Amino acid sequence: MMSETALRDLNLLPKSERTNEASSKDILAKPYVEPTDKNVGGKQMKNIVVNGAEVGNSGTDVVVAEVEYIESDKLNDLEDVDKSLKGLLDGLGSKDWVLLCETLNNVRRFSIYHKEAMNDILDNVISLVVKALKNPRSAVCKTAIMTCADIFKAFGDNIIDSLDPLLVQLLLKSSQDKRFVCEAAEKALIDLTVWVSPVLLLLKLQPYLKNRNPRIRAKASMCVSRSVPRLGTEGIKDYGIDKLTQIASSQLSDQLPESREAARSLLLELQTAYAKSPVLAPKQDTPSNQPQILSWKQFCESNLPKLSAQAVLRVTSITEEASVSGL
Repeated sequence: MMSETALRDLNLLPKSERTNEASSKDILAKPYVEPTDKNVGGKQMKNIVVNGAEVGNSGTDVVVAEVEYIESDKLNDLEDVDKSLKGLLDGLGSKDWVLLCETLNNVRRFSIYHKEAMNDILDNVISLVVKALKNPRSAVCKTAIMTCADIFKAFGDNIIDSLDPLLVQLLLKSSQDKRFVCEAAEKALIDLTVWVSPVLLLLKLQPYLKNRNPRIRAKASMCVSRSVPRLGTEGIKDYGIDKLTQIASSQLSDQLPESREAARSLLLELQTAYAKSPVLAPKQDTPSNQPQILSWKQFCESNLPKLSAQAVLRVTSITEEASVSGL
């Protein structure tokens, strides 16, 4: 069940950030510049922050602290595991955004090289990563998103009880306009569908398919479409192909094309699975002892409202006709 905080976070997309970041490259090639206004002695003073260091009007004492977006396979191991572990929670709670980014990268290093060391504090780490995901500074947000991806890979199903607040934020971030944050969140969602069991993940995703925000529904639909094939034919049957068909049909007429395309992809997957393991019709009093197998059309018509069944059959009829013509 989703927490109240998770539900509140779903209600609104974050406002567009006004800062002008560099680009979606792995390393920020240009200095990050953020104007800040200060009222000193009744006069409005304009200062700027360059790569996390505030520079006064005189321009002296400039400290450059670049933030790098390092891919997981290029992250080096920690130099001092014990020292880094002791400072992990304090660093994640720091208001110094450069230190926060460095600590997030250390969480990634722990996930890659020493995940057992974080077991006892994993819940606290995840809570602070969620806080970082909400940070208005895009450099922090993107680093936190990349941290999520490494946590998913390292801990898999073990984070399922703590997943809701992470999932909410990733769906929100993947739906916003800031491109390089959006792309990172989409990648993290893909990693989520790879490293968390589909049976567990589908239960978490279903509430978001009915969210009032069409972008959230679209991203959730795409996650569902990627997760279901990982069930396999038997897994789809065990989960309930009728239930999954109903889920897909509900997204087929959704507002955004991403939702509709994800639904079409899912329906084709379900049709293929159904062909391998069709549903038997209820027993009838017939002279034949042969079991009666429902066709895909009969199955859809018996499990969906008439208009929904027609829409599903329009999507899947091309594949079915091609299959028949190839016999």
